[in-house]
Amino acid sequence: MNLTGKIALVTGGTRGIGAATAVGLAKEGSDVALIGRNMDSEGLATRDLIRSLGRRCEVVLADCGVAGENTRSVRETEEKLGAVDILVHAAGGPVNGGLMEITEASWAAAFDVHVHAVFHLCRAVIPSMRARKEGAIILVSSTAGIRGVITNVAYQVAKGALPQMTRALAREFANDNIRVNCAAPGVVRTAFHATMTDAQRRLNLDQRIPLHREGTPEQVADLILMLIKNDYITGETMTIDGGLTMRIA
Repeated sequence: MNLTGKIALVTGGTRGIGAATAVGLAKEGSDVALIGRNMDSEGLATRDLIRSLGRRCEVVLADCGVAGENTRSVRETEEKLGAVDILVHAAGGPVNGGLMEITEASWAAAFDVHVHAVFHLCRAVIPSMRARKEGAIILVSSTAGIRGVITNVAYQVAKGALPQMTRALAREFANDNIRVNCAAPGVVRTAFHATMTDAQRRLNLDQRIPLHREGTPEQVADLILMLIKNDYITGETMTIDGGLTMRIA
């Protein structure tokens, strides 16, 4: 896919992986809608950087955990920028608690933002993609959705649903030239992992990650851009984790 002049909608686009992806898309010539629950200095900086690159950028305040907000965010993006060519769902956050500790409300909220949002976002963007016979959708999962992790059962189960949704949607809409892929980051230097203790970080770097370093949002964004641009990849989930999920000892 040639990204010049394309319209991209990025949930979680005001910070972290979403922001890095939005900037990467703009550098490739796309106009971008940043979807976020609030606008802070990081979000404003992302918007201003994209505009400084000569691309249009709009911020749409919406909570991906609320069904109607997803449909509204697509509608506002279409009104401000045009029909969506690229959807990147990077919104999300930690949901702590094992099976016996997590509340039912937290369990439901994890699926609302990580899984149900995809259902509503895709139902909103796919009709116009089908009409144009082109579209790219990227879901951001996690290595936690591939391998078991203690004390965050809701997060890992919700993230684990995204690779299967990727395959289901990729198969369903292949004849419409709509490609759906999934990126599964490991430990990335974002606010998501900022709560790790020094001991947890050292364990990751010394023993769990073969490359002995954390990833960056920009490295994950590079993978997402590759999955968008390469029009012979669909239905795939690609890890980007410094070797975390491939090690057996």
